Amino acid sequence: MKLRSIVSLTVALTLVTSISFAAGNKGKSKQWKKNGVATNVIDSDSSQAVDFNEQAHLVFMREEEKVARDVYIQLSMLYPESRVFGKIDDSEQRHTNAVRDKLEYYGIDDPNTNDNVGVFTGEEFGEYFTEKYTDLVSRAETSELEALYVGAYIEEVDLHDINLCPDEIVHQDNGIDDELSCGKIYTDNPDIKQLYNSLLNGSDSHLKAYVRNIEKFIGEGNYHAQVLSQNEVNAILER
Repeated sequence: MKLRSIVSLTVALTLVTSISFAAGNKGKSKQWKKNGVATNVIDSDSSQAVDFNEQAHLVFMREEEKVARDVYIQLSMLYPESRVFGKIDDSEQRHTNAVRDKLEYYGIDDPNTNDNVGVFTGEEFGEYFTEKYTDLVSRAETSELEALYVGAYIEEVDLHDINLCPDEIVHQDNGIDDELSCGKIYTDNPDIKQLYNSLLNGSDSHLKAYVRNIEKFIGEGNYHAQVLSQNEVNAILER
């Protein structure tokens, strides 16, 4: 069973919720945070509006997909013999573009105003991702094996943060106070769910690729989960 299915089933047994969405009016988005208070409904150029929680998550995922791309670009230069980084950074480019396009579709300002590697300009999360990028590259510089573990770590984080609300959003003073309040598990917008399913499929594939390469060093079957539970990772790896 895929990770997203495991998470959805677990939450379905414990969570009873109803989320409604207002129809969008023409025009740009309202501010999604004003004086620390969440806006409930965002105006949209589309036929269906997104609420504050959905918007916050899309904005976060735009830069999270970019940090994956940027780290892999850097690692492909550090370890040119390891082709996995170059292959996956192309995929991450498509992912960050897909989230960018979704922001544009809903009339939400793109937090990423500079596409240079290692540069994150979002008002809410730019500083966080700048620090994350620096830390991950520094860790990966120690060896090729450690760089592969960094790749696997990024994909495990991504799988969590697409499905559930990332800790960085929850810990802000924004009215979102638990991991069930944004992400794929929260939204009932089919358009956003389709985007997230595509991102999840990509992360599944990327994690498998990194684990295959890691286990060339440490032996088949010896990879230990870094963020998710071992059972969740084993399900993705079909073990």
